[in-house]
Amino acid sequence: MGVSILPVRNRARALRLLPDKRSKNRFKMRDLRRLLKYLLPHTGTFIIATFAMIVVAVLETATSALIVPIFDQAFAHGNAHPTPTPFALQRLIPASGLHAWRMIAVLLIGFTVVKGIAEYFSTYLMAYIGQSSILSLRQQLYSHILVQSASFFERHRTNYLVSRLISSAAAIEAAVTHTLRDMLREGFTLIAFMAASFYVSWRLTLGSLLIAPPVAGLTVRFGKSLRKLARESFEGNKYLTDTAQETLANQNIVKAYGGEAREQERFTAVAQRVRRANLRSASIAGMSPPIIELIGVLFVAVLLFFGEREIRLSRMDQAQFVLFIVLLFRSYDPMRKLSRLQNSMSQALAAARHVWEVLDEHAEIVEKPNAIELQPLQNEIEFCDVRFGYAEEGRSVLRDINLTLSAGKIVALVGESGGGKSTLTKLLPRFHDPSSGKVLWDGVDLRDAKLKSLRRQMALVTQETVLFNDTVRYNITYGHPNATQKEIEEAARTAFAHDFILELPNGYDTIIGERGTFISGGQRQRLAIARAVLIDAPVLILDEATSALDAESEHLVQRAISNLIRDRTTIVIAHRLSTVRRADLIAVVEAGQIIERGTHAELLALGGQYQRLYELQFADEEEELSVVSGQ
Repeated sequence: MGVSILPVRNRARALRLLPDKRSKNRFKMRDLRRLLKYLLPHTGTFIIATFAMIVVAVLETATSALIVPIFDQAFAHGNAHPTPTPFALQRLIPASGLHAWRMIAVLLIGFTVVKGIAEYFSTYLMAYIGQSSILSLRQQLYSHILVQSASFFERHRTNYLVSRLISSAAAIEAAVTHTLRDMLREGFTLIAFMAASFYVSWRLTLGSLLIAPPVAGLTVRFGKSLRKLARESFEGNKYLTDTAQETLANQNIVKAYGGEAREQERFTAVAQRVRRANLRSASIAGMSPPIIELIGVLFVAVLLFFGEREIRLSRMDQAQFVLFIVLLFRSYDPMRKLSRLQNSMSQALAAARHVWEVLDEHAEIVEKPNAIELQPLQNEIEFCDVRFGYAEEGRSVLRDINLTLSAGKIVALVGESGGGKSTLTKLLPRFHDPSSGKVLWDGVDLRDAKLKSLRRQMALVTQETVLFNDTVRYNITYGHPNATQKEIEEAARTAFAHDFILELPNGYDTIIGERGTFISGGQRQRLAIARAVLIDAPVLILDEATSALDAESEHLVQRAISNLIRDRTTIVIAHRLSTVRRADLIAVVEAGQIIERGTHAELLALGGQYQRLYELQFADEEEELSVVSGQ
């Protein structure tokens, strides 16, 4: 039994996902056929590589066959008749004398050189096929992931997707570059050795095949155990990666709450279970070759007596028997390698199945074949009887949403956390589609528009600032890569970012670190605002949270936001009283519904939910502003 490395609930889920025994072979063949499709563009290269592997196999056998003339030359006496040299070699090697020794030496060197050249080409060409195939697969997988909707990324953790893109794809590449190559090469070599054995003595060869069933049975048995442990190890490594990533990504909280020892203990426990599974696998992998080899040697010991009988009956001589034993022993090596390669191929196909799982998830957000080019907003955006819910959760997040965003106006969404404000804003760039109802852009259903033309009309500034581990310039120009230096600097000035950028070590060419860790929170937000300013989109989606900033940074960010929303149609999740007051329309969202709407003054006069939110969230801010203005 293998060592379990998953929590009980995860292990139970994994077992439910495992196919039953009757379907395993069907899955393997389907996975193999699907994998081979990536080799089709390289058929010509594959044929050349296969031919080179056949040359290697033939020359391996021919090199072994040289033992007969060597044996005869070493033990020839007087007028003794030499043993007929196998195959076509007898036409090349003289019967005896110095010329025979020279020819044997030349053939030995020649076979080795040609075999080495053929082996090089077979290795390089299969590596070329493997690398080219994995490039195509990774490109397809990456493109497939990028076009998925927000629901896809909400279902799958980033580590899961990266693992499929990197680790699983690498396992497939190894299967093509190494495993498939070695399986073909060792297969051809085994066939060549067996053919030579039949040529030397078909009786002994048929007898030697009696060892095949027990060896095959043991190989299958060991292989099943190794595959089971390999799967457990793979799942354990995935869980180990998740544990490490989660801890390292949240290392500030871990340190603040003194959780280092607890996280170390959690990581060590998982790592030890993976270690035990891998050691069990190593134990089985190390046990199988000696056991199979012992069976082979025992059989050869019995075969010696049959060989002596064949020699006594003059059906073969000593040199031929020695050649047969050499061929038998040499054929064992490719048999042993093939048994191991079968396990490697099974693991590669399991990795392939993980990739197919992602590729077979189709994007919920699809562009219609006859989609139209969306024009810049002229009149209004309308949410008409919109409902939305996550299918896997079976609950409604948005219900009967009716809302109009007039061109050039600001609509503020306010309400308690979890009410559906962020989900509502995700419908506008079609990160999600409504479950029912529709979103209209100047009367055009967003589902009828081309995605690029829709998203080109929008700028997005989120509460969690997203920056890339690259230069300031790269991050600002992410939506407009061809912007001039003058345009970049103008956008930075509008976002009140230009001055601090010039103070960085390399100005606009400074690397800002993963998620912008080398700069402050306020600076990160201003870079995100500069990015939105540069693309000059007519519609803005803004989550303007500044609660984590100091007073000076917050003031600069608010001024940058004021510049950003000027003359733009804006839908904003409002956290500041200044933004709420500036809004042309305020919508109060609660439990997925708009329960109130109007201006700041109208909603206060209504005395409903907005007034309660105002007293909880905005009253202190207004008092502070009054004190500051009074001073």
